[in-house]
Amino acid sequence: MSNGSFPPTPRRLGGTLVIVLAVLAPVCFAGWLVWRSMSEDDAKAAGAPSGASSAPSLVPNGGGKQGVSGSPGASAQPQSPAPSRAPAKNALRGKVVVVDPGHNPRNRDHTADIARTVDVGTHRKECDTTGTATNSGYAEATFTLDVSRRVRTLLSERGATVKLTQNDDRPYGPCVDERAAIGNEAHADAAVSVHADGAGAGQRGFHVILPASVRGGGADTSAITGPSRRLGNRLVRGFTEATQSAPANYLGGGEGLTVRDDLGGLNLSTVPKVFIECGNMRDSKDAALLTDAHWRQRAARGIADGITDFLLGKR
Repeated sequence: MSNGSFPPTPRRLGGTLVIVLAVLAPVCFAGWLVWRSMSEDDAKAAGAPSGASSAPSLVPNGGGKQGVSGSPGASAQPQSPAPSRAPAKNALRGKVVVVDPGHNPRNRDHTADIARTVDVGTHRKECDTTGTATNSGYAEATFTLDVSRRVRTLLSERGATVKLTQNDDRPYGPCVDERAAIGNEAHADAAVSVHADGAGAGQRGFHVILPASVRGGGADTSAITGPSRRLGNRLVRGFTEATQSAPANYLGGGEGLTVRDDLGGLNLSTVPKVFIECGNMRDSKDAALLTDAHWRQRAARGIADGITDFLLGKR
């Protein structure tokens, strides 16, 4: 100490800082609460959930809708099916539905019987056929019966009266003319024939067959072509939503609908009726779906939902 004086007294900065922070902290917190409240109000006005961040989500969206083989946007893994949108338990009370399991598991033992021809209005055609099968031997007739029984269960739970054209309870058939007659005699509000296709490998997807305008012999579809098309449209939507399958990539122009005038089950029907080909049994990827019990339940739900929408007049 050169001048012999005392050093200056140190400033009490530490205590002052503590006091300042104690005053500012509640003010800052209150300001943050006001800002957050205003932000949430803005988010609600924009349709976002409360507290939603404006930053983009990093969670993957699960991929696009499953496409057909070789088509743009095709996904290797289909999305999970849409949740069930089943109506009230008795929504279909008073409605009659005929579900027609294509072919018959025992047809193969009665080839002569199913080969005889029957009148389908505009021409004669075989009583029935054995149907197709997957490369591993899973028969179309086994598939159609399983799916049809599942559809019956779902529609019955919704209050409909459901009749199957066959339930593996007869030696063969019924013939195509009788299949139409069963729906006619039941005065069905809707009839659907369940099938699976036998096209070439690489040809994938489902399609719905509508009756053409046919008049000749015992056939006259003029009264049912309109409602049958509405039924077909509902089936395409219901089946797509339930299974996430794409419409066929080999016919129907990608719309999932075709029109035919050579099917006795349609030509002779006097009630709204369509066929649905649920997939191609001769394609390995489609066959993997058709042989899976869980997928068949989805297929049944799609068919039941389509029929339900039609019967309830939904667009």
